[in-house]
Amino acid sequence: MNEKSNQEFRNASGRIPYHMTNDYLFRAVLQSNNKALRGLVCSLLHLSEKEVHSVEIANPIVLGEAVRNKEFRLDINVVLNNNTLINLEMQIANKLNWRERSVMYLCRSFDQLNHGQDYSEVKPVVHIGFLNYTLFEDTPEFYTTYKLINVKSNREYTDSLTLHVIDLSHIELASEEDRKYHIHEWAMLFKADTWEEIRMIASKDKYLEEASQTMFRMSADDLVRKRCRDREEYYQDLRNYERAIEEGEKKRELERLEHEQDLRNYERAIEEGEKKRELERLEHEQERMKYETALREQAEQIRRLSEEIERLKKQ
Repeated sequence: MNEKSNQEFRNASGRIPYHMTNDYLFRAVLQSNNKALRGLVCSLLHLSEKEVHSVEIANPIVLGEAVRNKEFRLDINVVLNNNTLINLEMQIANKLNWRERSVMYLCRSFDQLNHGQDYSEVKPVVHIGFLNYTLFEDTPEFYTTYKLINVKSNREYTDSLTLHVIDLSHIELASEEDRKYHIHEWAMLFKADTWEEIRMIASKDKYLEEASQTMFRMSADDLVRKRCRDREEYYQDLRNYERAIEEGEKKRELERLEHEQDLRNYERAIEEGEKKRELERLEHEQERMKYETALREQAEQIRRLSEEIERLKKQ
């Protein structure tokens, strides 16, 4: 960044046009500044500068070029030290498929050998997902690592497959280790709302400074801003669609509850009708018994009267 741009960055104020949770801006910043990319990778994988010889993006895009497909993937494929394959992905919409999706991407990256190559030549793969929602609501964590392990002994099966998840909605849960490697500050940068916040975060670390200045430069690029807006519109459409589905589900649930209530009312009406009929039957039975009792008493009286008449005749 030249002196003029640097000064403009120092003087910038107010709300930023797009957060780095916008997957296009996330891609633009990290693709445009290898030093920022290197810093982020070192932070996430707990590496020192000396351990990183090269960090290269294997799937670059032409920044500013129109994205014809709104489902266009903006995840970043990184080759670390020409040995480890890393997939970085920013995901703000909870499509309820992250676990399966991340494993699928991880396995695709791992399936890298050509015919005739030995299995010993396979490169380790790492998938790193930045989520703006909580994957497991019952056990929220800020930064989580998943590996293949023996469920009894916890022995690692292989270090060739690793999944990392950063929950941007729970930065407050960052551990001491997360803070030691500035992972929480990267998350804060991605979520920052104003240039004042970004400059404060940038002052913490030279890599954060690089990312912040590149973010400012990318935000001033008309074509990049347009693509960021396209992505925002896509996610807004997605949220509206999800909201419509949710409202439709709520409506169906309400209709189901109303139907169940109507059914209960109907059953109650039937039950009350049966009780009424049973009461009427009992009353009718009681009346019949009274009538039969009266008839028997009347017959008894007639019998006694007849006997009395017969007795008088004999006298």
